[in-house]
Amino acid sequence: MEANEIFLKGILIIKPKVFEDNRGYFYESYNQQEFSHLGINDSFVQDNQSMSDKYVLRGLHFQKEPFAQGKLVRVLQGAVLDVVVDIRKNSPTYGNHFKQVLSEANKIMLFIPTGFAHGFVTLEDKTVFFYKCTQFYNKDSEASILWNDPKLAIDWGIQNPIVSEKDAKAPLFENY
Repeated sequence: MEANEIFLKGILIIKPKVFEDNRGYFYESYNQQEFSHLGINDSFVQDNQSMSDKYVLRGLHFQKEPFAQGKLVRVLQGAVLDVVVDIRKNSPTYGNHFKQVLSEANKIMLFIPTGFAHGFVTLEDKTVFFYKCTQFYNKDSEASILWNDPKLAIDWGIQNPIVSEKDAKAPLFENY
């Protein structure tokens, strides 16, 4: 397993070692010992999965303390443009974002520690997105930032994504 840290401290791009042959492929998507070697010592307590058609945008979501969640995310089927935004107020990269295509084909995973808002837009129909969380979901701690906030200036690569009513009415980043 290989991991690379990006300019947003704590975010890791993880490339598993994939074994392929004429039958298909095999890889370990999570191994506590291997992840510990990468510096990820978080305990994962909840797994989530969603399926979405093409151009569905989910996000930018996070949970507030004391229920903030770290996430290990990947795509089981299809593809997404995954986006994380640094919401750590004392961070030198506060308000900056990072984008990465995650797909069934590239098998890349992202580790997103607490302190980041997260979202994705699906690039293919029937995309299945999977994430492990370091904290249980807590409705009262749930929060979001408007996906198309002009201050964040995220280029999602599409003009009119399909968004939930809740995501369409999320507050601006400056109000976070």
